[in-house]
Amino acid sequence: MSRLLILLGLVLILLGLFWGPLTRLGLGRLPGDIVIERENFRLCIPVTSAVLVSVALSLLLGLIRLFLGR
Repeated sequence: MSRLLILLGLVLILLGLFWGPLTRLGLGRLPGDIVIERENFRLCIPVTSAVLVSVALSLLLGLIRLFLGR
């Protein structure tokens, strides 16, 4: 359990470090992402971006499990 938490922490740190380059790829502004803008209000619901990140992380974790033999 502790290894999983450490791995999760490292993934979050890496995600934070790469947030700038990831936004240049268009995450958060893909077709299917919902953006509602009003006078003093902006609501972003990144549906497509969340699905894309989820699939990528699932593939990455699957590969890690495959190579670690668990």
